[in-house]
Amino acid sequence: MTPGRPVPPPLAHPIPPVAGAAPAAAGAPAVAAPDSGVRAAAYGAVSGASGLVPLTVARRAPKPDDVEIAIEFCGLCHSDVHATRGEWGVQTYPLVPGHEIVGTVSRTGSNVTDFAVGDRVGVGCMVDSCRECESCLDGLEQYCEKGMTGTYGAKDRRNGDAITQGGYASSIVVDRRYVLRVPESLDPAAAAPLLCAGVTTFSPLRHFDVEEGDVVGVVGLGGLGHMAVKLAKAMGAKVVVFTTSESKVAAALELGADEVVLSRDEAAMAAANRSIDLIIDTVAAPHDLNPFFRTLRVDGALFQLGLPSEAMPPVNPGALIRRRIAYAGSLIGGIAETQEMLDFCAEHGVVADIEMVAAGQLNEAYDRMVAGDVKYRFVLDTSTLQAAAEEADA
Repeated sequence: MTPGRPVPPPLAHPIPPVAGAAPAAAGAPAVAAPDSGVRAAAYGAVSGASGLVPLTVARRAPKPDDVEIAIEFCGLCHSDVHATRGEWGVQTYPLVPGHEIVGTVSRTGSNVTDFAVGDRVGVGCMVDSCRECESCLDGLEQYCEKGMTGTYGAKDRRNGDAITQGGYASSIVVDRRYVLRVPESLDPAAAAPLLCAGVTTFSPLRHFDVEEGDVVGVVGLGGLGHMAVKLAKAMGAKVVVFTTSESKVAAALELGADEVVLSRDEAAMAAANRSIDLIIDTVAAPHDLNPFFRTLRVDGALFQLGLPSEAMPPVNPGALIRRRIAYAGSLIGGIAETQEMLDFCAEHGVVADIEMVAAGQLNEAYDRMVAGDVKYRFVLDTSTLQAAAEEADA
């Protein structure tokens, strides 16, 4: 295993002026891109305190290797909240978030033969990488040594250094190499969170070669945690959920967990000693990992997926040494692995549990995400964007 560390998407940079771009409709600030092809209705932030407001995004015309996508649904990720509110450092606005995108192909470039108009496709957390480094050549584009290009808030080096704008929009243009095929058997709305939450949990499970007979522990039962439960069960593992909340016991069992351990119960944690092969930790708040290390067997591993904003309590090296335990991290997945995950989910009938929201409900959804009031992932219905933009223009 090669430990990594989850990191936030690249921060945004100033939006460069675009010569000859058509003016935005009144009341809807324009987010420019070079060689714009269509103007997409969108929602995004214009400051850290603005909330999400109607915007107009100028998308580039498809180049020979590009795919233009009419977006149907876009999942809401907690990282969207951090980015738009400027909680991950200095941000430049306007910024359209969204990296759990599902839609249909509306136009293709002249070199594109693997996608056709009408195909259902997806776009995850990245839209480019250097394509030359060892990581990229190994299909690990998320670990690109020159830095992957995030789906929003990143400098797009191949397109005039424009800042990428994400999926809370009616369309997007992406190089075909970073477009995923969404199996028709998957509900497109419920499949959207698979492009981030799904692959983020799938990747460490695959890296550890989880199979029937393994015991997987899942810490936390939110957007990531509920996907970890579903995927680990589909791989044949016994799943044990660790939670601090008695109210989540029934929910964990409904998702397919075989057992639930209240992590604040010292006796319950002691009873779980040496019983787990792999732990997927999805909690994004500071918490003590040492009690969880004691539940791992020899050669077990704990993968940290949650990224707390404050320092974590120190790890006791002795807990790792005495059982040859690995403490690792994992960041989304490469393009090939993300496609593998989508195909696996189609084969096993795995999708996210979602609540659909309209554009006008996005700010409320953000507040509810922060409060933990969602089971388990919000998804934006982008058909509601145009009406909101038209109203803003009036």
